[in-house]
Amino acid sequence: MKVVADNKIPYLTAALEKLTDEIIVLPGDKITPNDLKDADALFVRTRTICNKNLLENSSVKFIATATIGYDHIDTNYCEEKGIFWTNAPGCNASSVAQYIHSSLLLLQKEKVVDLSKSCLGIIGVGNVGSKVYELVREMGMKVLLNDPIREEKGDNLPFTDLNTLAKECDILTLHTPLTKDGKYPTYHLVDTHFINKLEKKPILINTSRGEVTDTLSLLEGLEKGKIKEVILDVWENEPVINPTLLEQAFLATPHIAGYSADGKANATRMVLNSFCHFYGLKPAFDIHPPLPKEKTIYAVNEEEAILHIYNPSTESETLKQNPEKFEYFRSNYPLRREKEAYEIISKASV
Repeated sequence: MKVVADNKIPYLTAALEKLTDEIIVLPGDKITPNDLKDADALFVRTRTICNKNLLENSSVKFIATATIGYDHIDTNYCEEKGIFWTNAPGCNASSVAQYIHSSLLLLQKEKVVDLSKSCLGIIGVGNVGSKVYELVREMGMKVLLNDPIREEKGDNLPFTDLNTLAKECDILTLHTPLTKDGKYPTYHLVDTHFINKLEKKPILINTSRGEVTDTLSLLEGLEKGKIKEVILDVWENEPVINPTLLEQAFLATPHIAGYSADGKANATRMVLNSFCHFYGLKPAFDIHPPLPKEKTIYAVNEEEAILHIYNPSTESETLKQNPEKFEYFRSNYPLRREKEAYEIISKASV
């Protein structure tokens, strides 16, 4: 069996060596139709566009993306050609929640917002949005939820409409998939029409997909004072991003909110399990992220510990100074660990 895989999926190659005959490892955006002519399976991230142009003359029967999103896969084409595809839903939900947590604490530290008096709106309450919901409730914040698809299914959560969020929220955070069709498309969900409804000059956070927001509308909203600040991990036209929006963002990072070692290990484990199930193989891999270099954290309080474990401001400054290296920073990101990998000890107790 021959497998082609993105070279930036951690822990994958060593596991596949125990399961397959041949593995070709390439940069995700460099995988070509010629590479797939006699391949059986394909492992990708978001930079490999899996459509007719790539797959038409291949023998690929299995595609796995080690990501939550799958808008880079032409699912209709795959189903038409009998190509099984799978993703890794929820794999990095805790990692994105970590990014949101640190971002909120930085906003408070810089006196941009008082979290104890703020209302936060979550748009999209799937795996990631649900983790963020748990987080902000633990932080004692008022939370409003918007997810019309889950609401129509009758899920027992206090959902509300976008107009209410636009009226009442001090912070809005986006966790939707990118969709252009259906009853509730999310492409340019945050546009001029939506921004003009905002009443409290909220902070907008986007860690979902860049195209869920309209860049020109965001710039206009910032200029007119309809939006106080933006925190952006995802951008339209990645990796070529708008320099003005980059400069004006409170935090600007290169699509790495979900890039903890824990989330990456989860994603790789999930796609390998799908691979084994599809081909009737016995799982023969053991994936564990490396231990952090500094396992014990001494801090005055939990907020200090959280920012010590992960502070996205360093990544933001690096990207702002070198925007042309967006893809390099994303592809060579040092995998961070999440809070559970550490022991936090109060400085007052030592």
